[in-house]
Amino acid sequence: MIKESAIVLSAEKLSKAVNGPDGVLTILDDVSLSVEHGASLAIIGASGSGKTTLLGLLAGLDRPSSGTVSLAGESLDTLDEEARARVRRRMVGFVFQSFHLLPALNAEENVMLPLELEGRDDARERAASALADVGLGKRLHHYPHQLSGGEQQRVALARAFVHRPKLLFADEPTGNLDQRTGAAVSDLLFSLNRKHQTTLVLVSHDPVLASRCARSLRLRDGRVVEDHS
Repeated sequence: MIKESAIVLSAEKLSKAVNGPDGVLTILDDVSLSVEHGASLAIIGASGSGKTTLLGLLAGLDRPSSGTVSLAGESLDTLDEEARARVRRRMVGFVFQSFHLLPALNAEENVMLPLELEGRDDARERAASALADVGLGKRLHHYPHQLSGGEQQRVALARAFVHRPKLLFADEPTGNLDQRTGAAVSDLLFSLNRKHQTTLVLVSHDPVLASRCARSLRLRDGRVVEDHS
């Protein structure tokens, strides 16, 4: 049995429904899960199965229609958006398919951003160190348009890990990359995850990438149909 103190992320009976032209559409239906500290979980399934919706609910980016989510023992259900954002800044890192770098900021400034939001006075030092960890120590002052897709995703990885989050959410992190570049970014993601002992929750259509996680959760029509460790 998992000790309660070891659980970083938990969800109970999560459901999400929206009003559509043909009535109520249920996107996610009665999903429960727990993830331990340092674990890696892949959420897999066909397009439209509810993967990204589940990720958004687990990260507190959206509210469920019913059910509960807790991050490191802190319930998100009673928090407003501002309070949920504070929890995310403190505990969570994100990597997306689209790199979401700010075009007006160089690599170093993009990585500094979450630290500056926390009011850290060592933001520049830590950003430079994080970029060195992803092999971009000599590209600090390059802007996103001066970087390849793989380099932009490495900047995004540095930004995700720079504040040492308890939990990293990755949504199709290699989806915009060619096979070779995607494999290199995948290697880096799992290397950084081991180094920082971060809990990883990954959404991917790529079975090779998903298989690198210790556990996989398959969704179909918004419900969990397989849970493999």
